Amino acid sequence: MIERVVRAIRSGRPVLLPTDTVYGLCADAGSEQAVRGLYRLKGRAELQPTALVAASVEAVHTALPELRSLPLLRGPYTLILPNPERRFPWLTGDRTETIGIRVPELVGDARAVVDEVGLVAATSANLPGGTDPRLLDDVPDEIRAGCAAEIDGGELPGRPSTVIDLTGGDPVVLREGAIAADEALRRLSAA
Repeated sequence: MIERVVRAIRSGRPVLLPTDTVYGLCADAGSEQAVRGLYRLKGRAELQPTALVAASVEAVHTALPELRSLPLLRGPYTLILPNPERRFPWLTGDRTETIGIRVPELVGDARAVVDEVGLVAATSANLPGGTDPRLLDDVPDEIRAGCAAEIDGGELPGRPSTVIDLTGGDPVVLREGAIAADEALRRLSAA
């Protein structure tokens, strides 16, 4: 199973993976073509940013060494960080000077897949405005049909990550998700 999902990602095809929040529609983060395919499958506007997801903080630092001095939280957070080198422009939408980074608490086969491929682009596996998928069966049929492989992680919490913008003077919660805004800011200040 793991090998099949890894092969699909490496060949530029989208897959479905369970995260610590919802099911994610994922693709090879290093391939602009693969990410564009993910956008088409989801029906997502190309100027909307998509998170760069890693299994570890070390993987983020390998890909974006300029972020080593910034706090990176593991768990149900997406952190909007400076992107001074303008890396992964196909993930940043119309704000190439920033990038969304997520290091979820992945487990089991999903962790093994992301460990093996290094980084993936990931967005919730729903159609724009649709319900965040708690179960693999909650993923819309057209998205499942367009994916080359999937991992069933059972029932997930069903709330998306909390998004925090760290590009200004003070952290700003852009979307309260799995973690309440005040708790997310408290954890960030302790990091």
